[in-house]
Amino acid sequence: MEVRGKCALVTGGGRGIGRAVCLELARGGASVAVNYAGSEEAARETVERCLELGAPDAFAIQADVAEEQAVAAMLAAVEERLGRIDILVNNAGITRDGLMLRMKDADWDAVLDTNLKGAFHCMRGVYQGMMRRRYGRIINISSVVGLRGNAGQANYSASKAGLIGMSKSMAKELASRGVTVNVVAPGFITTDMTAALPQAAQEALLATIPMKRLGAPEDVARAVAFFAGEESAYLTGQVLCVDGGMAV
Repeated sequence: MEVRGKCALVTGGGRGIGRAVCLELARGGASVAVNYAGSEEAARETVERCLELGAPDAFAIQADVAEEQAVAAMLAAVEERLGRIDILVNNAGITRDGLMLRMKDADWDAVLDTNLKGAFHCMRGVYQGMMRRRYGRIINISSVVGLRGNAGQANYSASKAGLIGMSKSMAKELASRGVTVNVVAPGFITTDMTAALPQAAQEALLATIPMKRLGAPEDVARAVAFFAGEESAYLTGQVLCVDGGMAV
């Protein structure tokens, strides 16, 4: 998807889906700021691969999106280097799974603070600039469990469902200024986390997927790139499930 000349910020871009998104945007010609919270080495590897794919610029930038001041500093640094942020991909996320009966407040707060409040911090931070330029693409990474729920993931499901509602509200606020806000909701994607699951658990997952296979990070990245490009200019407030049919 053509995003040549655009400037993108991808949160949680060091590995997994975030890395695949960075690489896809770089392949399309965008400059990419790769946000990471803890793994600088992984983020720098993503940067190197973005440059190899032809990104005009790519660099790693550390910030915990749950922290308001850290996000403000990150956005200022990205805008200073790239000049502006045209594309924001809110991908950073964590899990703290457990049955609600035994879920601690700290586990609830940590997931909501990163997955939902973190996206809020970033969207609020780019709001004025995108409005002023009358252009912007915001893509939020939700999850199929934000639509269906999942036992043992009340906090994660709530954060991802909240992200959908917040995105639809933002879409209405920004539509008249040429800024689109859309959501990609992945199903079960091949990542380090799913690879570590026992064989029986993987087989149980596959049974819930009509296509009978896990998705690849690149499947999600291509959907994000579609929303980032001009081909989707008349789409806003939409949720695209990349899930092999799970949410049907």
